[in-house]
Amino acid sequence: MQNLYRKYREYILFNKSIFIAGICAFLAAAYVTQASYLTYNKSNITNSIVGLTTEYGVYLPIFALLFYLDNRYRYVDPLTGTRNHKVIILDIKKLIASFSVSEIVYSVTKISSNYQLLQLGIQPYQASMVSSLIASLVFYVVINVIVIKVVKLFNR
Repeated sequence: MQNLYRKYREYILFNKSIFIAGICAFLAAAYVTQASYLTYNKSNITNSIVGLTTEYGVYLPIFALLFYLDNRYRYVDPLTGTRNHKVIILDIKKLIASFSVSEIVYSVTKISSNYQLLQLGIQPYQASMVSSLIASLVFYVVINVIVIKVVKLFNR
């Protein structure tokens, strides 16, 4: 089991960071969409967009922090102790490429499923939660395929 963990450690930590940031964003979006719906605007499309915006506002900073904390050792040259800026820039480019595609898929899935659920009369916080779960499942598959097969984030 430890050999398996060592072999896939980076991918496990990557997915852990996505999962923790996703949970925080999930809860924040459910709260904000319900509050927005009750207080400001009862438009289903506006509510769907507010939920998505809230998710990104919470998700991105938390993911960035967790990813850095898990991978900071990769950015320091073990011989000199200095930061290897080439590796940092390369990883940032790979992350941007991976997340760009995955987030487009997530956004389209989230907004369309949230809108459809609201059209069915489901409460905004419930629609937000269900659509986040659906979009997250699709996102996890897409981001992992891209990170492992396309950009090879952890291959050196």
